[in-house]
Amino acid sequence: MPKDTFFNLPDEKRQRVIDAAIDEFAERSFHEARVTAIAEGAGIAMGSFYQYFEDKKDLFKYIIELIVKEKLAYINQDMMANMQNYGFFQLLREIYSRGLRFAKERPRLLAIGLSLTNNEALYHEVYGDHVQTSDDFFRKLLAKGIADGDLDPTMDPILVARLLTMLNYALADFVYEDGKLDLDDMEIIDKMLNLIENGIKNRAAALGGC
Repeated sequence: MPKDTFFNLPDEKRQRVIDAAIDEFAERSFHEARVTAIAEGAGIAMGSFYQYFEDKKDLFKYIIELIVKEKLAYINQDMMANMQNYGFFQLLREIYSRGLRFAKERPRLLAIGLSLTNNEALYHEVYGDHVQTSDDFFRKLLAKGIADGDLDPTMDPILVARLLTMLNYALADFVYEDGKLDLDDMEIIDKMLNLIENGIKNRAAALGGC
């Protein structure tokens, strides 16, 4: 987390630092990113950088936090306020669809996310920082699904929210594994949603055995 000196900066100067960091991390991997380039792009002295952040990782994790918050705000646009218009599985599909649109509209942020998936140690460290945020988000959706009668009321919402969080990260691995994002293809997402909704049991075989 940045130091208080960073948050005490004027808004315009603080935004310059954020923009310079996004430019550098979008262009280069975490290990290749240069603090000197970030400082130069932000128009600050190198000494000032370390007055604002402990190190490069401190800044990188802060940028990831901003990306997560921006993505959640994007997904929540109108949808969560009007969630009564969606069934649970419609809502879940729309969330993933908006996530893909967010990536398309913010290619620099997507580039940072893709570079993170190539750094396993850092990926798991950052993932751990945001598990609870994701769990809370899915628990809210599950509560709605139960209230609407779409979901089994005997489920454990804490367990299922965590499973959805882990599936969300696994889905990202599949979608981005080739280093590209096919924004016109929801096939992978629909396969995952079908698995969540219908499971993997061979129901036809089960019925045939009755």
